[in-house]
Amino acid sequence: MFVLTHDRIDSTDLRAAVSDHGFGALVVFEGVTRNHFEGRPVERLEYEAYADMAQAEMQRIRDETLQNWPSIKLAVAHRLGVVGLGETSLIIAVGAPHRVEGYEASRFVLEAIKSRLPVWKKEHYSDGESWKANT
Repeated sequence: MFVLTHDRIDSTDLRAAVSDHGFGALVVFEGVTRNHFEGRPVERLEYEAYADMAQAEMQRIRDETLQNWPSIKLAVAHRLGVVGLGETSLIIAVGAPHRVEGYEASRFVLEAIKSRLPVWKKEHYSDGESWKANT
């Protein structure tokens, strides 16, 4: 399950997709909108993507992850559009036999998404707005 969506995202479905009674670890990362960046008050974020390219890259990230950690299950959702304060913009869920694989795979996916996915973020401040790299 790798999803780009304009809808709100919730970890419940992603957790269920990676759960397995044979696993001893379930790692869930949620990236949420914070109220500041570099000393400026943030009111909301807005994400845009080149959807076809993003879907293809998400598939490559998924394939690489499962090649490196073949015993895990993986689910990812990335939100597009306006994301308010405290709302979730990214969820990475990993089910794994052991915590080491779960944490390693989750971190790999996070860094790959941040460096490779064609998603752009606009930060809205009380006194303006600014496009930022999705880091």
